[in-house]
Amino acid sequence: MSSAGMRVFASLLRREGLLLARRPAALANPLVFFAVVATLFPLAIGADPSLLQQMAPGLVWVAAVLAVLLSLDGLFREDFEDGSLEQWALSRHGMLLPVLAKVAAHWLLCGLALTLLAPLLGLMLGLPAHSLPALIAALALGTPVLTLLGAIGAALTVGLRRGGLLLALLVLPLYIPVLILGSGALRAALEGLPVSGFLLWLGSLAALALTLGPWAVVAGLRISLNE
Repeated sequence: MSSAGMRVFASLLRREGLLLARRPAALANPLVFFAVVATLFPLAIGADPSLLQQMAPGLVWVAAVLAVLLSLDGLFREDFEDGSLEQWALSRHGMLLPVLAKVAAHWLLCGLALTLLAPLLGLMLGLPAHSLPALIAALALGTPVLTLLGAIGAALTVGLRRGGLLLALLVLPLYIPVLILGSGALRAALEGLPVSGFLLWLGSLAALALTLGPWAVVAGLRISLNE
């Protein structure tokens, strides 16, 4: 990316961050959902530490997947309704830089926040301290994949009046590999086994998503604009 493109991207990223900061409820909903699930679950199954620890890997990752999905329905909705998407398509920089900025801002304020909040909730679920680095690393690698895959679904359904259900149906099957690898890494850490294999697979998925995902989002937005 050229220096001019970097300046444009930085400006767009700052703009998207400011727009998201003006809607604190949209940012808080996924985090509150994540925290509520992790808080209520021990109340539902009991306070047995061994049972909580056994179920924690799957629970944390299911909560993270649903929290990210909850935040994605309106990712491009306002831009579609106010005509910003058409302006992106007609600009000389194209749609790629705005898409990258929007997805990056969303991950910084949602995916990264989930990653930072997860250790605290993990301790509430009885996870030992030695497993928390694996949890943080897996979420740091997995949440960008979740965000980019969700952005593709959001781009394809942005023109639909009630696209939330269709978005979930499109995206949830694609989330399964990340869910399996992420929970597998945490389970291996709990059992004292190496987690590098799980993290390498998550890193490969993240690299693939970062390479191809933005272009797929742009294609999805163009399809929605041409409908």
